[in-house]
Amino acid sequence: MSNVQGYFDPRFETVRELFAEQQTDEQARGSALCVTVGGETVLDLWQGVVDKDNQQVWEQDTLVNVFSCTKPLGAVALLQQVEAGRIELDSPLADAWPEFARAGKEQVTLRQVLSHRSGLSAISQTLPPEALFDWNAMTAALVAQTPWWPPGETHGYAPVTYAWLLGEPLRRLSGERPGGYIRQHICQPLGMDFFVGVPDDQLQRIAHVSRLRNQYGDDYARKLFASMGQPEGMGFKAFGNPSSMMVSTNKREWQQAEIFSANGTGNARSLARFWQVLAHGGSLDGAHLLDSDLVGLMRSEHSQGMDKTLLAPTRFGLGVMLEQDYEGGGFGMGSQAFGHPGAGGSLGFCDPEAGVGFGYVTNAMGPYVLMDPRALALSREIYRCLKQQD
Repeated sequence: MSNVQGYFDPRFETVRELFAEQQTDEQARGSALCVTVGGETVLDLWQGVVDKDNQQVWEQDTLVNVFSCTKPLGAVALLQQVEAGRIELDSPLADAWPEFARAGKEQVTLRQVLSHRSGLSAISQTLPPEALFDWNAMTAALVAQTPWWPPGETHGYAPVTYAWLLGEPLRRLSGERPGGYIRQHICQPLGMDFFVGVPDDQLQRIAHVSRLRNQYGDDYARKLFASMGQPEGMGFKAFGNPSSMMVSTNKREWQQAEIFSANGTGNARSLARFWQVLAHGGSLDGAHLLDSDLVGLMRSEHSQGMDKTLLAPTRFGLGVMLEQDYEGGGFGMGSQAFGHPGAGGSLGFCDPEAGVGFGYVTNAMGPYVLMDPRALALSREIYRCLKQQD
């Protein structure tokens, strides 16, 4: 029997039914879905359990690690520095971070980092597990790192290093820690229940994350997982160096770190709100995230083709993924959709043409590289409902 809680507009009843049906899978645990259309919330649903013993129900205010769904918040934080005139997209990153100007990185730009063209998708030197939680250790490793390819020549997703490639310039330009900056300048103005570094008094709200068993994804996923089994390869280094990246999800040190490439903690409602504002050009209902011209740049194509890290076709704007025309590569709505998935299934995106802001989160991690079939099925059903109403 479904235990779906929350609100749904009757026009989207079939979406609620599909969401409930997903909970009948024997490995289902907990999830939440929130969708806005224009200025209106049409779905705000949650279901399932949050603890590893499957005893504690998912609540309206449950939080969960959304992994790389965090990246666009980091991108907006840096683009806010561009809007404020503190840095230019095509200036060397070293203008804000002078120590960075070595080992072939002297001309690496903010635009290249945001579009995954910097060649800094991974750290070559094997780092101790504790380095992941040592800001100075990670920035020092990136200062010493030589790009894996000539910056700007091609693209390869930076799953984790992105946090410090953007976070250290943000710290120097704004004078604030990255997690605190995102909280004050993005989350609080939008009313988002979202953290990059969860405070002590909020830890009890976080859902325990686990992986789906005996599921291996599609051909792209299997190809990526095979590459991650080669210890000297970039795939292994990108996702597994430091090694603590693969085993820390439910640990307090991970939950309280400020790694805005991967450890944002929030809910579907907050993701939908963030994308709702970007769907409307960066400002809505008195809340301002970003100048509309910068949102336009954010959603314009900067990288396209086979990704050297993910070993799958990807399209990037600035800090966001763009719609692609292959199964699992797109968002399930219109051609102008843009957003970002998170490892295991979470997804946040918008479709400006449809006026949609979408947020889906789960604590049962699937094995797909880009879009998880659960989130994609919900997105497609929402779009079908919208088309019926036209």
